Amino acid sequence: MPHRSPRWNEFWQADWLGITGLALGLGGLTIVLEEGQREQWFQSREIVEITIISVLGFGMLFSGQLLARRPVIKLSLLLDRQFGAVALMGLVVGMMLYGTAYVIPQFLAAIADYNALQSGQIVLLSGIPSLILMPLTPMLIKHIDIRIAVSCGLIIMATSCFIDTVLTVDAVGHDFVHSQLLRGVGVILGFLFLNQAAIAAVSPDDAGDAAGLFNAVRNLGGSLALAGIATVQDQRNWLHSRRLEETLSANSGSVQDYIASLSQAMGGHDAAMRMLAATIQRQALVMTYNDIFWMLGVGIIAVIPLVLFLRPLPTGRAVTMH
Repeated sequence: MPHRSPRWNEFWQADWLGITGLALGLGGLTIVLEEGQREQWFQSREIVEITIISVLGFGMLFSGQLLARRPVIKLSLLLDRQFGAVALMGLVVGMMLYGTAYVIPQFLAAIADYNALQSGQIVLLSGIPSLILMPLTPMLIKHIDIRIAVSCGLIIMATSCFIDTVLTVDAVGHDFVHSQLLRGVGVILGFLFLNQAAIAAVSPDDAGDAAGLFNAVRNLGGSLALAGIATVQDQRNWLHSRRLEETLSANSGSVQDYIASLSQAMGGHDAAMRMLAATIQRQALVMTYNDIFWMLGVGIIAVIPLVLFLRPLPTGRAVTMH
């Protein structure tokens, strides 16, 4: 390749305001979302300070959109009807992907007493359809209407979440096999076609910005999912625990008989009450995980109508993979 002298003027003309703002804004937002629940949100001084930094960062990013000759990332692409719809669907799909990958190992560790290796093997099941269908992806993209593919993918992903809403305290790894395999098929049909739609929605000159923005939105969805799951888990677990406790009456003969038999087996009344409390907590935790899967499924269903904003992919265009 012929030698080219560095063009330092391009370096100094870069959107440093936007670059700095993007790092501060997204970095701060990620920390706030992932650590907020543990730190009691805005009761923590650190969370408040990081939130202020994040807001200032996004302010710098938006300023760069107006002041820079070539912004680091074109947020104006979100105003395009098709790309905006794709970005919103990508956000929700990212929430589902990261959310399920986070919740399933938690469930298996807390309820089925799985170790990290056993949980990882269950999570990896969703990758099997990708290995099988990935070589066929270019052919699928050329011969299947993108709206049909994305709709089917989203419906399959939602179905995989709803399958996991009937878990019990006896659920183990094999109870996630069907949902994980379905989830993998849904990701191939939905997410990869959404990636193609994101690139096709903009001009070739903006393809790089579109791909970067689409990936950023997907990762943001993951951060939102982790933060939301932590919050929902605490609130719903408390609610289900109280509801289960309300169904137990000290005057109930069946409850008295159960505690008496448990006391005899455990060697004392206090031990029996601790066992009963642990049983309630275990049941409440399973109900909480069922709620989380239901919310993820409803979120996917909610964005399916956005498929109507998609346009067929242009013929003869090369398939892009990101």
